[in-house]
Amino acid sequence: MKITIFGATGGVGSECLRLAMEAGHEVTVVVRDAARLSLDPHHVMVADLRVAPDKKELILACEGADGVLSCVGPRSPKHDRGVVTAATRVIVAAMHAAHARRILIVSAAPVSTVPTPGNPDAPKHDPGEGPFARYVLTPIIKRALPTVYADLSAAEDVLRESGLDWTAVRPPRLTDKPGTGRYRTAPDRNLRGGLSIPRADVAAAMLAMVNQPSTVGHAMGVAT
Repeated sequence: MKITIFGATGGVGSECLRLAMEAGHEVTVVVRDAARLSLDPHHVMVADLRVAPDKKELILACEGADGVLSCVGPRSPKHDRGVVTAATRVIVAAMHAAHARRILIVSAAPVSTVPTPGNPDAPKHDPGEGPFARYVLTPIIKRALPTVYADLSAAEDVLRESGLDWTAVRPPRLTDKPGTGRYRTAPDRNLRGGLSIPRADVAAAMLAMVNQPSTVGHAMGVAT
């Protein structure tokens, strides 16, 4: 496959890059700082999606892509507010211009209960979560990082309105443990007992979902 990865120097993005190259895919990455890349992909484009990047370069990065993976996230919640939403808008526009269809973005499990204009009927409690996550963990996390989840929720709205073949991937707490290959997924809900997941497993799930039509148009819970 031909895979384009935005944010390939971050935790999940670097794992997407590693796994995509190990699988023999043709990989294009779009990053802020190429010096931070852990591997040498086939094509590298340097762009800061927050400051009016070169549209022609982004269109070129998306042309012919079988899957576009956005692993963009804030380096600091205080200084990168709205970065995921802004990046998603830019990527969606580039994909339309490039006639690319398949996009997956990294979101987060707590987003499932955040109402937005595009998802006004979000449940008060995620139907897949157990009592601890529902009444203790998720409320604490949402209070601690409100701007992060507001940004991710708005980015999911951009996807819903995009007209593309989209999937939002919603992991719980991310770890740097080795991938297990035994992750679970569920459409439009989180996973009971799924309190964490290695970044490598999130990356593996995203690459697998590129060719899973059943995940199109869904926010996919993923956890080990």
